[in-house]
Amino acid sequence: MTSSRLDPRGILERYARARQRRATWEAHWQECYDFALPQRDSIIRRGRPGEKRTEKLFDATAPDAVDQLAASLMAQLTPPWSTWFGFCAGPDADPALRRVLAPDLERMSRIVQAHFDRSNFVVELHQCYLDLVTAGTACLMFEEAGTGEESAFRFTAVPLSQVVLEEGASGRLDTTFRRSQLSPAHVLARFPDARDAEHLADLVREKSDASLNVVEAVVPDGRGYAYLAVAENGQAPDGKVMVLGEGRFLSSPFISFRWSKAPGEAYGRSPVMKALPDIKTANKVVELVLKNASIAVTGIWQVDDDGVINPANIKLVPGAVIPKAIGSAGLTPLEAPGRFDVSELVLDQVHARIRKAMLVDQLGPVNGPRMTATEVLARAAEMARLLGATYGRLQSELLAPLVVRARMILARRGEIPDLPLDHRMVALEHRSPQARHQAQQSVQNTMLWLDTVRALGTEAMLAVDQTAAARWLAQALGVPGELVREPGEGLSLSETAISSPSDAHVASAGGWR
Repeated sequence: MTSSRLDPRGILERYARARQRRATWEAHWQECYDFALPQRDSIIRRGRPGEKRTEKLFDATAPDAVDQLAASLMAQLTPPWSTWFGFCAGPDADPALRRVLAPDLERMSRIVQAHFDRSNFVVELHQCYLDLVTAGTACLMFEEAGTGEESAFRFTAVPLSQVVLEEGASGRLDTTFRRSQLSPAHVLARFPDARDAEHLADLVREKSDASLNVVEAVVPDGRGYAYLAVAENGQAPDGKVMVLGEGRFLSSPFISFRWSKAPGEAYGRSPVMKALPDIKTANKVVELVLKNASIAVTGIWQVDDDGVINPANIKLVPGAVIPKAIGSAGLTPLEAPGRFDVSELVLDQVHARIRKAMLVDQLGPVNGPRMTATEVLARAAEMARLLGATYGRLQSELLAPLVVRARMILARRGEIPDLPLDHRMVALEHRSPQARHQAQQSVQNTMLWLDTVRALGTEAMLAVDQTAAARWLAQALGVPGELVREPGEGLSLSETAISSPSDAHVASAGGWR
């Protein structure tokens, strides 16, 4: 980080305007969290950790669907302890340069992946996926860990209640404000080189239980991202805004991403927002069913006020004896005006719509008939089609910035070669299960073409470049580079043992094996 020249007072004013624009979303986000992710900290009202937040929630279909969809995103995009990205030679690299770069790029991929695996990446990103599915927008803070720690990366899932975002000219959320409440001791530990460190030390001694509203701003400036941290409710000894930290990053430490985006809106919209009417309907129907069940069990009763029966002393329990006056009707049950028998039908339909909107049970019910492999592939392709636009957005707004910042941190530390990720000489390759599913379609088409050409005869097979086909299939299927033999290495085809005359005929003709 180098010095920054952001105006502290101007940053606070810009943050206030951005937060005012965000205020229209807060009630909507709060409703989504109340019905789909009640354990998360509230947007409008802040609660205490560990408190019960499900008093008004009667149906758990939506919270369960949120958990399942977040787990699916984790498994399809960033599977834990699996390779979900890699570096490869770009389109401008000639074959000779590709052979030279291949070992270094494979080593770079393994080192960066190892740092992700050893960090708290999986834990924090899963929290971001829950925010993404519920509110449509999530923010992940990607910091460099201290020297000597197990991993060079440190991640923090920033709650949506703390973050305020602005969309830049590129269409991405590149301007980020984060407001958090920290004690002076915590502020001093996080910003030991603050401009007013002595004043913070005095606050720690005088008011150890006080808190400061810290506003962190990351703003693009054409050469990178300028960073400034100020105290919103604290003043420096000279009466100015208290500056806690400042600097500049080559890549933003705040990575914000969205589920879907409406034109003219900076924040994203989520599948919970789409299914919210059905979620509220299911919650209300279950509430009414429980009330109806309570009435069916205890009943509604009427009694004559004859001076003998005291309704306050009546307990409707088995074996109870209720006195009544001679000749009076006593305690008489009141017939209910109707039955709520349509509740099961309504609930089944609403639950089905919720689970479909949340992309749950895409492979059919667990207790259903066993599906064939063809049906599994067809339904997987259908799910990939439904989530194609969302996965593309997440690759652009989440995965690519993650890898770019990780490469910058490790290259500056000297752990990997400082090869520019310009997507011309060196490119980023997505290797997640979702990306592999897309590559499998190309592989199937290629194999179909090879089988068709082989059926045409030996002369048609002469048009097939076996080495290039094998190398392309290895790249499409994600085969490690060290398993692919370079041209000219090892034995030639003429020196290879041939097991049968038919094999010799195909080999001499350059046929496909």
